[in-house]
Amino acid sequence: MDRIKRLSNELLNEYAERFGTDFLTNKQSLNEISIVRSKGLKNKIAGYITKMLQRQAKFEERKQMLIDNEKKSQERNESRAQKSEPQPVAEPVAEPAAEPAAEPAAEPAAEPQPVVADEKTIAEEIVDESKSE
Repeated sequence: MDRIKRLSNELLNEYAERFGTDFLTNKQSLNEISIVRSKGLKNKIAGYITKMLQRQAKFEERKQMLIDNEKKSQERNESRAQKSEPQPVAEPVAEPAAEPAAEPAAEPAAEPQPVVADEKTIAEEIVDESKSE
């Protein structure tokens, strides 16, 4: 590990709360913490610290975005599941009509059963595959 990375990591381990994602403030903090006579070395150390903290902030942002997207996906799946559940069908109550007693009673027609699809849609399959990864 070269000198700039080693010094930057040592400073970050000891004084992490003093550094941020802005180069100029990191350079000023570096002046307060240590004595670096070389302007070029000071700029390289401050720049490396800035770069490391920016990468870390970007990683945390992406991580949070993935978590939020996963939550939204789960909510959509739950709402789809609730919508796809068969709703109870209210059967109309038929009042018996006055028929002559001589005619035989007709058999009631078989009521159609609700069709429930066992097959998944393409979107549901893609979501299932992404969850399993």
